Amino acid sequence: MARIRVSRVGEQIKKELSQILQQELKDPRIGFVTITSVEMSGDLQHAKIYVSVMGDEEQKKNTLAALNKAKGFIRSELGRRIALRHTPELVFKVDESIEHGQYINQLLREVKTDDAGNR
Repeated sequence: MARIRVSRVGEQIKKELSQILQQELKDPRIGFVTITSVEMSGDLQHAKIYVSVMGDEEQKKNTLAALNKAKGFIRSELGRRIALRHTPELVFKVDESIEHGQYINQLLREVKTDDAGNR
């Protein structure tokens, strides 16, 4: 039963964070950011937020720095929007899974074209 609550709180944080990033934050370093997942600790004290950033490594680094700088504001907004006794500590991490998936798709397309060319 506790895992269900942790999952629901994580999904609610993901939803609210998406709105905060789109509507509230005005930092130009934050480009096209997508929150891919939120992992909550069992006691709801810590949240790992995985973000996907479109762009090169420099843009990813700048976006992560901007998110870490705005962490206090984001946390206070979450506390205002979500009724929890304690607002969790936020840790932002870059999620590389989308880029990895695109790379795999590119390799598969190359193999398919090579296979078609050899016939």
